[in-house]
Amino acid sequence: MNDIETIFIDFNGTILDDVDLCLGLLNMLLESQNKRLLDLDEYKHVFKFPIKDYYSDAGLDFKIESYESMAHKFIDKYSLFSLDCKLYDGVIETLKYIKKKKIRCVLLSASEIHNLMTQLNHFKITDYFDDILGNSDIYAVSKETIALNYIKFKNIDINKAIIVGDTLHDYEVSKAINVKPYLVSCGHQAEDVISKSDAVIIKSLKDIINYL
Repeated sequence: MNDIETIFIDFNGTILDDVDLCLGLLNMLLESQNKRLLDLDEYKHVFKFPIKDYYSDAGLDFKIESYESMAHKFIDKYSLFSLDCKLYDGVIETLKYIKKKKIRCVLLSASEIHNLMTQLNHFKITDYFDDILGNSDIYAVSKETIALNYIKFKNIDINKAIIVGDTLHDYEVSKAINVKPYLVSCGHQAEDVISKSDAVIIKSLKDIINYL
């Protein structure tokens, strides 16, 4: 893969280890509805996109509280506490390696763009990315359209591009934009879940160096 020119990288669960935080916030919402709380393994098996479906599968009742209301509660807490999370081991070294290899590095996230920029600036990794792509709202919808528009606008050679993420949604994005997918097993979905795809499974982002 020495001819790779562009690498799309997901943020949550791929660069930022926010899994425990998201589990805690999900359980906060479940507790507010007197629902059964989930453990980490259950969370990693129920998490999915769209987030509304994941909330429903986790046991949240939209008749008790609307999805929009819960999404705002989640993001208010998440924005406050996500800055206390850590980057996965080897992230900085990997981003430095990508930059040294002169590979275009594009952050592709379902997060709201302003919240995303706050996180990137806090962790001092903004400058490692040639472009940063996020959502215009907090509802974490599909990244496919964002990526497709970017590829068209930048005239990206998809035969020389890859994507690294942590969920089957990242895999779905890879198929939509027709680039090779790599999924890390340390993120928001369990390894047996992401292994249902034909993506290359790696333990963490730092292992992508072996493929560049």
